[in-house]
Amino acid sequence: MNEGEPRLRNALLCGLAGATALTLLHETVRRVRADAPRMDALGRRAIASGLEAVGLEAPPEDRLQAAALGGDLVSNTLYYSLVGMGRPSLARGAALGAAAGLGAVVLPPLMGLGSRPGARTPQTAAMTFCWYLVGGLVAAAAHRGLAPPRVHPAPSRP
Repeated sequence: MNEGEPRLRNALLCGLAGATALTLLHETVRRVRADAPRMDALGRRAIASGLEAVGLEAPPEDRLQAAALGGDLVSNTLYYSLVGMGRPSLARGAALGAAAGLGAVVLPPLMGLGSRPGARTPQTAAMTFCWYLVGGLVAAAAHRGLAPPRVHPAPSRP
């Protein structure tokens, strides 16, 4: 087996942990709060506009929603897997999560994806930022849990 394979596998598992935490937060809270971030709406818009750009019709709403959630899981897994590069670090997870949260709040209109589903109200923006931060921290915690134990050399005796 290639020496890098376990490292890549662990990085992807860490990314999946962070992406799953983020998606569970989004999907749970959007069902109970009217001001919850709707990043799934952003995903649906991106998929539909991409399909229209190449002359294809967008699928029905339920299939579009499933594709958006699947795309979110894959892309967030790949993004949060960056946490798994190098030694375990909560700071790296926090930085990646904070960067993703800030991007989710600020970038959608700049990317031509319409209104900001992650920043409709100050509370929505705060939830968006915090949830992406949580995703990064979960990925970092998973990386810490998956990392091989560090072996400390035994003290030498005089």
